[in-house]
Amino acid sequence: MCVCLPLQISQGNVPGVESASLAMDTEEGVEVVWNEVLFNDRKVFKAQEEKIKEMFENLMQVEHPNIVKFHKYWLDMRESQARVIFITEYMSSGSLKQFLKKTKKNHKTMNVKAWKRWCTQILSALSYLHSCEPPIIHGNLTCDTIFIQHNGLIKIGSAVCLVLPVFPEASVHGKVRAHRDEQRNLHFFSPEYGSAEDDYAIDIFSFGICALEMAVLEIQANGDAVVSKEAITNAGQSLEDPLMREFTQSCVRHEAKQRPTAHDLLFHRVLFEVHSLKLLAAHCLISNQYLLPENCVEEKTKSFDPNGLMAEIKHGDRPGVQLKYSHVSPLELDKFLEDVKNGIYPLMNFALSRPHPVPRALSLSHEQVESVKTPTPEPQETESRKVIQMHCNLESNEEGTKTHLSLFLKMDDKLHRQLSCDILPNDSSKDLANELVHYAFISEEDCEKLAGFLEDALTRHKGKASGTTQ
Repeated sequence: MCVCLPLQISQGNVPGVESASLAMDTEEGVEVVWNEVLFNDRKVFKAQEEKIKEMFENLMQVEHPNIVKFHKYWLDMRESQARVIFITEYMSSGSLKQFLKKTKKNHKTMNVKAWKRWCTQILSALSYLHSCEPPIIHGNLTCDTIFIQHNGLIKIGSAVCLVLPVFPEASVHGKVRAHRDEQRNLHFFSPEYGSAEDDYAIDIFSFGICALEMAVLEIQANGDAVVSKEAITNAGQSLEDPLMREFTQSCVRHEAKQRPTAHDLLFHRVLFEVHSLKLLAAHCLISNQYLLPENCVEEKTKSFDPNGLMAEIKHGDRPGVQLKYSHVSPLELDKFLEDVKNGIYPLMNFALSRPHPVPRALSLSHEQVESVKTPTPEPQETESRKVIQMHCNLESNEEGTKTHLSLFLKMDDKLHRQLSCDILPNDSSKDLANELVHYAFISEEDCEKLAGFLEDALTRHKGKASGTTQ
């Protein structure tokens, strides 16, 4: 349950959103944003109702650390008008635009390391959206719709992913068009914006302008309301690093087909800050942290001899390189792991380029799933490892309408998988096992064994629940 508070807030200029107010989610005990989209014409609303539902259902399933989270939505029908209400994550630290204005008071340019981290996080989010099936085009990426948290985590506001494709200008007082024509943000939109050729390239152009503004803190408009092409060119030429210049210029090319993809940009040399092997190791450690004792990294680093040899690279024709434990600061390592955990160093850019299907939510009913009309994606890979050990935990909510399943699997290579989801009374153990095979969490050979294990666990859980209620 959400209680709307009387405080109106700004979470970026989102076209079509009539109002955004601070609200309290009384179930989770957290602050959220209550957004409203108003339709004056009920006939227009009814004609698009199914499309609106489909878009919201799909985007409710989007999960990425650098994308503002949608929590829930509902439709409200009145006599003369209708509205869509949707609840999103509250970003308390403000927009990137606000941060850049504050920074400009004391600095002429942005710290290069911070710029690289921000670019990587934004591109990680865009790469995720563009590789969904079907692809999701953001369509309104500006420094006003990018948010920064106190720990350096960047998130892009995703409300416009719904608003632009679904709500025509006439149904929301022409605010989409008004936003497009707003002078101060005009330079964020690509030359082909609004044409039938809209695709990921419009997001890349907008990202390029954002990256440029992040680097120079502000693109000067020379007193004019509109930021000119000349001002953008001058801002790009002012960058001292030739790689940064090449990076931003590739994004804002006039021809959409000549712009790189978000995935390609993630591999650009200018963003290379952390060695991929170090990043992979950190993500592996964070993913399996539940298996490790508390403060294990701190305790382990204390036991090392500072002069001990950690690694050595030998060369036949020249002296080798020795790395000692004293070269690694435990405090820096701890901070790095905390940043990885918070999503500041995403792993998306080291993954293969392949579609990321929006996952089916097991808590949706079959009727709701069918209404989304999203085809089941083909499996992208198969799991060859065998499951040698299984444990699970089941907890039902108070109403008994759904059960939360936590599944722990030990594979034959001694690695572990921990999975969780909400299941409904009509979800069968066989369907759950088949879905795990489909998404390559288990091998097909283990499907029947896992289905039987889940069936026994569910039967025991139902027996305990019925015994408690008697």
